[in-house]
Amino acid sequence: MEKIPDQKELEKELSDYLSNKYGSRIRVLSQQLAVEPELEGEGRGKAGKSSRIRFDLKPEELEAYLNEYVIKQEIAKSILATKVCTHFNRIRYFLEQGREPEPGVGAIKNNIILIGPTGVGKTYLVKLIAKKIGVPFVKGDATKFSETGYVGGDVEDLVRDLVYAAGDDLELAQYGIIYLDEVDKIASSNTFWGGPDVSRTGVQRALLKPMEETEVDLKVAHDPVSQIQAIEQYRRTGKKEKKTLNTRHILFIVSGAFNGLEKVVKERLSKQGMGFQAAMNTREQERDFLKQVTAEDLIKYGFESEFVGRLPVIAVLDELTADDLYEILRNPNNPIITSKKRDFLAYGIDIKFEDKALNLLAERAALEKTGARGLVSVIERILIQFEKRLPSTAIKELVVTPELVARPEEELEAMLAQPDAPIRRERFQKASQQEQVILKESIWRREGELRRRYHLPLTAARVDLIAAQYLRCDCDLKTAFEEVGRCHEQVLAFGDRFFSEHQIHLEFDPEAMDEILRRALEPGSSVTQICQEMSQDLEYALKLVRDRTSQDHFLLTREAISDLESYLNRVIRDYYQKTLFREGETAR
Repeated sequence: MEKIPDQKELEKELSDYLSNKYGSRIRVLSQQLAVEPELEGEGRGKAGKSSRIRFDLKPEELEAYLNEYVIKQEIAKSILATKVCTHFNRIRYFLEQGREPEPGVGAIKNNIILIGPTGVGKTYLVKLIAKKIGVPFVKGDATKFSETGYVGGDVEDLVRDLVYAAGDDLELAQYGIIYLDEVDKIASSNTFWGGPDVSRTGVQRALLKPMEETEVDLKVAHDPVSQIQAIEQYRRTGKKEKKTLNTRHILFIVSGAFNGLEKVVKERLSKQGMGFQAAMNTREQERDFLKQVTAEDLIKYGFESEFVGRLPVIAVLDELTADDLYEILRNPNNPIITSKKRDFLAYGIDIKFEDKALNLLAERAALEKTGARGLVSVIERILIQFEKRLPSTAIKELVVTPELVARPEEELEAMLAQPDAPIRRERFQKASQQEQVILKESIWRREGELRRRYHLPLTAARVDLIAAQYLRCDCDLKTAFEEVGRCHEQVLAFGDRFFSEHQIHLEFDPEAMDEILRRALEPGSSVTQICQEMSQDLEYALKLVRDRTSQDHFLLTREAISDLESYLNRVIRDYYQKTLFREGETAR
């Protein structure tokens, strides 16, 4: 007897039949056949979203990626890249083994604590890492929690938020990253601040189990959405189902400014070093003490030993100087200048920044003592009137000069009085050229990534292509790299398909590849379209040559892309010349 299909298979077969007979608008909606989509991690195949996670990312590869986006913080980036990659590679190892570690064995996770002042890139670093690896990410604020929860919630809501960020995909959510900021605010004040604070230690204790390993119930009384889902599930199946998520593989990263922690470290070092550190009182010297922080110092600062034990990795971020802020502004990947460009592009205005203007902006932002956030404040204050008044004019180009930074009101009035001043146009062009130089330098630095991921060596023409894609599509360099790399892979795939179908090897010389990439990246074009246009003519002509000469390997040059007919004529002409030459030699 033929195997009787289960409910799910039967529903699919009936839906397919009705769709074919009456159109795609008809499908089965039977109460008896409707099945809740499976959310549990068990039973899902590798085709799920988790298959896109970069479990095998190497520390140096991740660190190189972070270097392109984050200025300074070399030690912190190194620690983060190493421990995060180790965390996910360890997961990969156990997945390949087909087993989980025994309870209590290998259960220490690489949870991380980030220490550093505001605006140095703590949150930005973690977001970049989550994006690179391909895992869901949620950020929470430790100050919102109390010992008994807030508004009926508790610290496990962070895990539920992670499930939501993963699109209710439990398999994906179990490998996510939870980032808890302002964690220094939940330090007990019993030893350092001058009085006990039970509620703060209560929050620390509530975090202990999720940070290690626990089953978190995803349906709770204070969450109306989960309750509605549970009611719908019961109505459909007649069964109560308890959905939980294990936090075994969730990486926890916490951060804070930890004001005053350097004094705790200094006190410990002074006792150990017989007091010679006592004379070091400058701000820079005190900040240097943080680089020597230990678990002992964090416990004295007001954290429970069990809480500190769940955070074995400590990374300290440096305060940003004016020079650091200047380098941030020069980085093509920085979101500050990019965001401001988009603000003006919304009105059709192209804005450029002179190098000296960036330097002056960085110096002013350093005085704010808020790190990279100070850059945003300074730039907004200076350009707000330009953003208000220029959209109502015919001006479509704006160059930010040192004079504009120093005297924005005067420069705005002068610009409105003489919108077509030649000197302003000249400075705009020079600033645009300088921007191109900096952009191309950044692209060249990432040549190793292109070779590693797409087997695409850089040439001057390809650097121009990536830069043009970056500017044309208003994207970051990563997106521009991926687009060019994807097109390169498609060209190689076309060559493979051509061989598979016709047993003819096609090789593209660098100039031919560059020409295809240039055309494919133009609006309204694609690699598929270009290759399909070439395919039929190539097939006919090259088969003719192959059948007569047994030659099955052809090198396509730029001529083959720009003038295919001339290229084919030359190939055939070369074939006949060689044939006649051989016949002449034979006759003699």
